[in-house]
Amino acid sequence: METASPIIYPQSGVLAFRRVSREPEILLITTRKGHWTIPKGLVEPELGAAASAANEAFEEAGVRGRLAPESIGGFEYPKWGGVCRVAVFLLEATELADRWPEDGFRRRRWLQLPEAAAAVKFPLLANLIRRAEAIIRAFPAAGEAVPLP
Repeated sequence: METASPIIYPQSGVLAFRRVSREPEILLITTRKGHWTIPKGLVEPELGAAASAANEAFEEAGVRGRLAPESIGGFEYPKWGGVCRVAVFLLEATELADRWPEDGFRRRRWLQLPEAAAAVKFPLLANLIRRAEAIIRAFPAAGEAVPLP
């Protein structure tokens, strides 16, 4: 007997970071159930994955910044009777809004990489956060061009 393949929901999100005394910090937000995660959501076909991720970053966390054009990795998690497959993009935070569309039900917190990895629910996301330090250190500093694909 064949089992049906799960429905795949393409999502994209951001690993938003800032440099504090040269050490990177990651911005996490709460889910509607109170778990810590990154800003993410469904890919809007007319925008593509990177632009959709940037939109989610503002809607869910009130953060804007310099977005890397290529995904740094991804993770999957079960939802809606299927699997959400998330492409993650690096975003250097340059602006943090006092008010944002989902501020009424989401909290946000800056954490150093080890604490951020320990705080998130999904192991594959935690692994991505642990591996992010080298990628963040290689990300061009403010004023330098972010390479385009």
